[in-house]
Amino acid sequence: VPQWQRSKGQLLITAALELSTNQITHFYSTKKNTGEMIKMLMKLLRQYPDEKTIYISWDAASWHVSKALKETVDEINNTEERRSGKSPLVKLTPLPASAQFLNVIESVYSGMCRAIIHTSDYQSIEECKTAIDRYFAERNQKFQENPERAGNKIWGKERCNARFSDSNNCKDPLFSYVSI
Repeated sequence: VPQWQRSKGQLLITAALELSTNQITHFYSTKKNTGEMIKMLMKLLRQYPDEKTIYISWDAASWHVSKALKETVDEINNTEERRSGKSPLVKLTPLPASAQFLNVIESVYSGMCRAIIHTSDYQSIEECKTAIDRYFAERNQKFQENPERAGNKIWGKERCNARFSDSNNCKDPLFSYVSI
């Protein structure tokens, strides 16, 4: 695989890591914005309807701290379904500004990039998406068969152990510059 390749396009992955079961939920987005975060929130509410509370922790990107997102969370938390205990309470627990390196999912992204993208020569975006979907499916299956909470060593291909620590920078320095 040539070190430098002509880009064949770009894609954005919106994903969430459920820390107690180490499961990734993901979909592909056309842009990074509040609408995509609300879409992920709704997906998580459908996926985990029996939980008492869903905690959402993420960095201080504008689409994570928008007024529209907070209003949506308030609406969700004030529905009759929520008040009767038939849906989870949503609590936002943002990371400090400029602290995306504390976000445990960054290790998963870095591991996926190292395993799937950095050593690739995909002929199309669809081929790359197929590989990413397979990676996350295999990763989720591994942790369903061998339960382990996220926070120590997540997958084995991450840049470093994924755990909360002031000195732990799990984000791959090349992650932002990935071409497919």
